[in-house]
Amino acid sequence: MRKVFYRGRFIFIPLAVAAFLSLISFVVMQLWNNLLPDILHLGTITFWQAMGIFILCKLLFGFGKGGGRPGWGGGGGFMKARMAERFKNMSPEQQEKFKAKMRDRMCNWNDRGGPGFGKFDSEWNDFKTEEEKK
Repeated sequence: MRKVFYRGRFIFIPLAVAAFLSLISFVVMQLWNNLLPDILHLGTITFWQAMGIFILCKLLFGFGKGGGRPGWGGGGGFMKARMAERFKNMSPEQQEKFKAKMRDRMCNWNDRGGPGFGKFDSEWNDFKTEEEKK
């Protein structure tokens, strides 16, 4: 039974993708044709135009939340929490050494002017424990 499904996946997966794309294209076409001509005075579209609009939107706006790279808008919360835990367990000397190494790696990013560039030190201060803040 397992071998049958294993071989059948090469047929089933492309068919499932084509069926899903067709269903989404049909929904896009129906929504467009029932809403936009009355609201914005646009013309109606065909099934193939709806599929093109859907694919174009996916290319321009992304394919969902996904993982992505940490810190680039994709879920990197676990990495930040893990780094915060490591940073909290460092001695003050190790913390300063780590900050200096990161500043060198980032080409003194903190020293650049403009909005949003002076946040490097404040982010590391957020990881300090309650005893260190006092």
